[in-house]
Amino acid sequence: MRISTTIFLTDETISPVRLARELEQRGFGGLYLPEHTHIPVARDTDYPAGGELPREYGRTLDPFVALGQAAAVTERLALGTGITLITEHDPIALAKQIATLDHVSGGRFTLGLGFGWNREEAADHGVDWRTRRELGRDRLNLMRALWAPEPTAYAGEFGHSVRASEAWPKPAGGAPRILLGGAAGPKLFAQIAAQTDGWMPIGGRGLTESLPVLKEAWEKAGRDPKTLEIVPYAVLPTPGKLAHYAELGCEEVVLQLPPATEPEVLRVLDAYAEYL
Repeated sequence: MRISTTIFLTDETISPVRLARELEQRGFGGLYLPEHTHIPVARDTDYPAGGELPREYGRTLDPFVALGQAAAVTERLALGTGITLITEHDPIALAKQIATLDHVSGGRFTLGLGFGWNREEAADHGVDWRTRRELGRDRLNLMRALWAPEPTAYAGEFGHSVRASEAWPKPAGGAPRILLGGAAGPKLFAQIAAQTDGWMPIGGRGLTESLPVLKEAWEKAGRDPKTLEIVPYAVLPTPGKLAHYAELGCEEVVLQLPPATEPEVLRVLDAYAEYL
C-alpha cells in the first residue's frame, strides 16, 4: 500500500520545496494539498469537526502553485489536490492549470475533487449551495471536453460553455486520475461512479459498511469492479488501521501531517517511517 501525505501548507509552515524533497528522499508516495481561497470572518457555517476553525484554513497556499514547486524538485513523488473546490473555479482556466501541472510533472498529478463545506466561501464565488453538486458535475464535463484528443465543444447547463478548441497540453492518459471526496451517500456514490476513478473518504471511518454500497453503484454504472479506487484521506495512522485498509483493497492511504514548521513536520515524518 502506497503511503502518501497531506498537509495544510501556509505562510507559516514548512515550505513546499523542503517538504517535497524530504518526502521523496524518505520514500513516501505522494503529497496532496487542500484548498481554500479565503475564509469569510463572518459566517454561519459550523466547522465540520466542531469547535473553532483552525488558523491554517485561512492561510492555505494555492495548491497548484505549491505543487508546481514540488514537481520541480522531485522526480517520482505523486502530486495531488485534496481537495480542489471545483465550483469555485472557472472551469476553462482550471482545465489549463491541471493539464499544465500534469504535463510538467510527467503525469504525476491526481485531481482530488470536492464541493466544500463553507457556504460563505462558496457564496463569494457565486455558488448556489443547493445545486453545487450538479454545478461540479457540469464543470468537470466541460474540463473533459478541453482534455479530449480532438477539439470538442461543450454546452453547460450553468452558464459555462466552450467551443471546439485547441487546448494543449493534455493530461497524460487523456485526463488525470480523479478522486471525489465527501461523506458516504447515494448522491455522492452515483457521481463517483459516473465521472471519476474512485472515492477519497476523509479519515476512512465506516468503510466496511460503505464500500459494498459504493461497489453496487459502481457496477450499476457499468464500471469494472477491479478499477474502483478507494484512498482514505487525512488519516492519523495506527498499524491496525492501515492493516484494515489493506484488507479492504486500498492501494494508497494519505496520512495527515501537522500544519507546522519544518522541525515538527520532520519529526512526524520520522514517526511515520514505520509505515513505509
